[in-house]
Amino acid sequence: MKHQLNSKFARHLYYLSLKQKIKEENIKNAPTTALFIIFATYGGLLLVAMTTLFWEWSGMASLGTLYLILGAPIAMGIIAHKHKKRKTNSKYNNWTYLSSLSYFIIAPITFFVLFLVSKN
Repeated sequence: MKHQLNSKFARHLYYLSLKQKIKEENIKNAPTTALFIIFATYGGLLLVAMTTLFWEWSGMASLGTLYLILGAPIAMGIIAHKHKKRKTNSKYNNWTYLSSLSYFIIAPITFFVLFLVSKN
């Protein structure tokens, strides 16, 4: 019963299921910490977008935006740099590398679109 509960919980939270999959595949130098930061960063970007489009702006949204503009590029740059050499180790390292690099394209486009939408 406990195992069923844990597997149900992991299915609902993609990060935990991905972490479990990495563990089952016995990946050496698994990028679990980097993936956590990537998931948190993209989740924050989604939360800021949803707040801008559907809800009322708050102080927490401002703090999240501050992180996404100042902190996230540094974190994603470090992750991309670290995983540039490791990207051939496993598909997870490659995904980590690509998703950290993609932030530098996705975030500015998202902020630009949100600026245009909120202006109206």
